[in-house]
Amino acid sequence: MEITFELGYALDTFYFLICGALVMWMAAGFAMLEAGLVRAKNTTEILTKNVTLFAIACTMYMICGYDIMYGGGIFLDGIVGDGATGVIEDAATYAPSADFYFQVVFVATAMSIVSGAVAERMKLWAFLAFAVVMTGFIYPMEGAWTWNGDAVFGMYVLGDMGFSDFAGSGIVHMAGAAAALAGVLVLGPRKGKYTADGKVNAIPGANLPLATLGTFILWMGWFGFNGGSVLATSSVENANAVAVVFMNTNAAAAGGAIAALILARIMFGKADLTMVLNGALAGLVAITAEPSTPTPLLATLFGALGGLLVVLSIIFLDKLKIDDPVGAISVHGVVGLLGLILVPFTNEGSTITGQLLGAATIFIWVFVTSLITWVIIKAIMGVRVSEEEEFEGVDVSECGLEAYPDFTSGR
Repeated sequence: MEITFELGYALDTFYFLICGALVMWMAAGFAMLEAGLVRAKNTTEILTKNVTLFAIACTMYMICGYDIMYGGGIFLDGIVGDGATGVIEDAATYAPSADFYFQVVFVATAMSIVSGAVAERMKLWAFLAFAVVMTGFIYPMEGAWTWNGDAVFGMYVLGDMGFSDFAGSGIVHMAGAAAALAGVLVLGPRKGKYTADGKVNAIPGANLPLATLGTFILWMGWFGFNGGSVLATSSVENANAVAVVFMNTNAAAAGGAIAALILARIMFGKADLTMVLNGALAGLVAITAEPSTPTPLLATLFGALGGLLVVLSIIFLDKLKIDDPVGAISVHGVVGLLGLILVPFTNEGSTITGQLLGAATIFIWVFVTSLITWVIIKAIMGVRVSEEEEFEGVDVSECGLEAYPDFTSGR
């Protein structure tokens, strides 16, 4: 059965918008996950960061980010009116404004990754200043070199070198982790996390039910993240591709959770819920680079590899005294790299060389520019709260109210 162009355009636009809404809902997932994995005295600040970073991402990407990445014009003046006036270009399969909406929630996702890694000791306004630069310039530049296919420094085009990243294991997740790593190195660990003799002190989160809810919200939102990246659903071929992507995304998350649970039981003698949660997210990150070509079994195995790797990575980073309260650098960075490396095993259009070149380009650009930005912010306003404020909790010093005023024992 054939479908008219106008109906296909409308259907693909609607599908794009619904998937974008699912990805937007991931902002709630990040907020709940992070709020559950920090101490009670820092919860309000985490929630404030997550709401505000989303607003900043939307605004900065509208002002200049989308223009840098896709050429949509400053303040979107290159696409405004196309959808509203009914003007349809022959090459388009969905409204340009729908594309902006779908892309902007990806920007916010990358920035959300940074939030959890620097939690419990960073100044709120320093974080928000970085969010302006990250979402308005750093992320759009590497996005232009990858998804838009622009030449990198005029030397090479990543797609021509065999680089492929279907929905952003590297472009979104590893980029967010690279920015987070730079911030953590400038910031330093939380007080009491590491002892002089190298011992690691666990700092439990205040609300594991909330962290679990956040993980399920992210799991759900990932169907929009990966499924929407098919970019269309109005043909039989595209509809089948969407279904495969949904199926493999779910399979990878399940594989990651199971593998992390088993490895944690072997290593720690207990079922560690936080590792299970991070294992599920790691499985999702691992499959994001290519969810359309693996079989369901391979998708499960790829997710399981991510689940195993994230447990080992979290332990290893702790040994290096890189303090990441939610495991964001491991989940999104280390496993993001794994996701890129796995692509050539099922996608013949990609190469290991191209994947490594793309990964290096993304990481070096984001890490170096983020490090410079963090250092400048530190020099201007400082990035870390005082030792007294950290002890009392940043909720009071940064936001002036507590998330759990009736339960202060969580401190």
